[in-house]
Amino acid sequence: MILVELMKANPKISLLIVSVLVTLISTLAHKWLTNQAHLKSLKERQKEIQKELKGCKDTDVMKELNAEMLKITGLMFKSSFKPMFITIIPFLILFAWLRGIYQPLMGSGWIWYYIGFSVVSSIFLRKIFKVV
Repeated sequence: MILVELMKANPKISLLIVSVLVTLISTLAHKWLTNQAHLKSLKERQKEIQKELKGCKDTDVMKELNAEMLKITGLMFKSSFKPMFITIIPFLILFAWLRGIYQPLMGSGWIWYYIGFSVVSSIFLRKIFKVV
């Protein structure tokens, strides 16, 4: 297969391309399958609560703010499940295939290259597509 031969010829470059593509798919799935406006409002409320907590001395108020923060965090976490459930099976299959290609060439180090490339590309892609 020509694609596999190209991947084996340039493992780091091909791993960079694959990680950017997978991150792009994941980012777009997250953007399209979540309510971005709602998530943005929750994130803004979290920032407000953090500011309130910094200046707060009353323990009862702190408990209420922490409870609200916990509730918001739970809502944000819950909203990330839908894109995760849709993408996890194809990505697991892809990673098994990638391991078969890169493990003989790079050992276990290939996964660290993948993680590094995907973290950096995720930062840029989330900014480009304005994903919360």
